[in-house]
Amino acid sequence: MVASTVNRGTEYASNRLVDWSVAASTGAFLVRGGPTVSPEEAERAVTELRELTVVAEGHVRELTGLGQGLPLLPGEVLDRPGWVRAAASGLDELTSRALPSGQAGRFTPLVAGSAGLQTGVVLAFLGARVLGQYDPFGGANKNGSLLLVAPNVVTAQQAMRVPGTDFRMWVCLHESTHRLQFTAVSWLRDYFADEVGRLVGGLAESESLGDLLTRLPDAVREVRRTRQDGSVGLAELLQSPSQRAVFDRLLALSTLLEGHADYVMDAVGPEVVPSVTTIRRRFTARRKGGGLLDRLLRSLLGVDAKIRQYALGARFTRQVVDAVGMAGFNAVWTSPNTLPSRAEINDPQSWLRRVH
Repeated sequence: MVASTVNRGTEYASNRLVDWSVAASTGAFLVRGGPTVSPEEAERAVTELRELTVVAEGHVRELTGLGQGLPLLPGEVLDRPGWVRAAASGLDELTSRALPSGQAGRFTPLVAGSAGLQTGVVLAFLGARVLGQYDPFGGANKNGSLLLVAPNVVTAQQAMRVPGTDFRMWVCLHESTHRLQFTAVSWLRDYFADEVGRLVGGLAESESLGDLLTRLPDAVREVRRTRQDGSVGLAELLQSPSQRAVFDRLLALSTLLEGHADYVMDAVGPEVVPSVTTIRRRFTARRKGGGLLDRLLRSLLGVDAKIRQYALGARFTRQVVDAVGMAGFNAVWTSPNTLPSRAEINDPQSWLRRVH
């Protein structure tokens, strides 16, 4: 099945780093099934998730002051294979913007097909864990889609033994915040795509293996020096200076977006999610859990680094809001120049001094 998909994808992949059709079919084939629940419970979860996205975004707008006057739209509720296909489609759109036709250069259809297989395995792993996401480049018209993975939401809620409606609202608050970030901040979607384009374009035109090997000894020494806080990785240090600058901007933006959403989903408060304190405590513990193989895979895929992003970004948001209020925090959305740098994410006071 997978081999025939590679053959069919040859023409498709000719101008791509990754054959996303192969990634989608591989991931959908490999992803595990969801939990066993009654039809009534499954229907209730799906219906609630779809409806709560609208209610949740209303609460987010009230707290943040963003998005007034924009339409309130329901999210799309998917199973695990559906999420894999949707994620592959959104990534295809993003990377196609980042790397226009013909720029893939030395990445042949065979390389793109192989990359598609590997990416499909990653999507299958993530497809059993992702609760939801806002994809700025997804949907039928490629203008963005809010996705919720019903079996994963049910699995997490059952494992943590928290109220179903409360947990579904809590998840919807997080994803609705992401949707509002991209829909209320008019320049953010194109800025993100442009930065990804610079990063991917730099990878496609990267230097030779010999150049990389020349930098390897210094990179290894730097990893050893910074190993205790885990702030720098080997792959990051092997980047050229221009790639590193783009990577730093994207990492800072991602940390801001994730941390802001984490802050908002808790700050909306117990009036909306009565068991929010219990949910946060048990969810944080669940993020750190898993068996040895699961933890290894999460580390290799960067999931653990992603979890650290949530904490750093939430701390930045909380300290800025405490200092200048939500209206003062919203200065981050003024332009790309007011976004915090990677250093400022770790030192909110420096951002406050620069912007306020």
